[in-house]
Amino acid sequence: MVYKVVRSSRLYEQIVQQVEESIQKGDLKTGDQLPPERELAQQFGVSRTAVREAVKALREKGFVEAYPGRGTFIMETSSHPIRLSLDRMVKAGQAEGSRYLTEVREMMEPEIAALAAERAEGEDLAAMRESLDFHLALAEAAANPIILSLIDSIVGLLREQRMGIFQVEGGPERGQYHHKKILEAVEHRDAAGARDAMKAHMRQVREDSRKARAGRV
Repeated sequence: MVYKVVRSSRLYEQIVQQVEESIQKGDLKTGDQLPPERELAQQFGVSRTAVREAVKALREKGFVEAYPGRGTFIMETSSHPIRLSLDRMVKAGQAEGSRYLTEVREMMEPEIAALAAERAEGEDLAAMRESLDFHLALAEAAANPIILSLIDSIVGLLREQRMGIFQVEGGPERGQYHHKKILEAVEHRDAAGARDAMKAHMRQVREDSRKARAGRV
């Protein structure tokens, strides 16, 4: 596999894009092993830190899995065309795409929070407290495999939206505040409260996403 040297302030995104394109074309198939970190850094002409970030993003999107002592491998690809299509659709419009993503989240996530309040078990609550991806943990607590698949298909887009919000002053703190309120409602089996807390969070996401886009103009 021959990769292009990347030049960008967000190097890892270009690495992710090239690997995804290789998967889409069939150059990389399920079970194929990615080269070691050092070799990838040389091929892309970047630091190993950028490669680590890229692998982390690819794992979150479900394209690869890393096994300690064995390496990083391409995962089963049947759902990848959906992910790639959604990624391209949102990124093509940028501002419009972010708005579409927020609209979808406003429809789905309050009901996911309500279901989680009704169905979450002890290990689900622990995962929500400790997980780096609160929304994915919440979807898992809803105990509906279709919901989890839908959220999983847009996890990369959610990560990018979250990264934009993190650049807005006070954005991370506001997000953490709302996550705490949602978690409290789920812990108390308060489905209506969890739904309302998520709606408030989605209003915050919409406003902070708007600020993030304005800051890039």
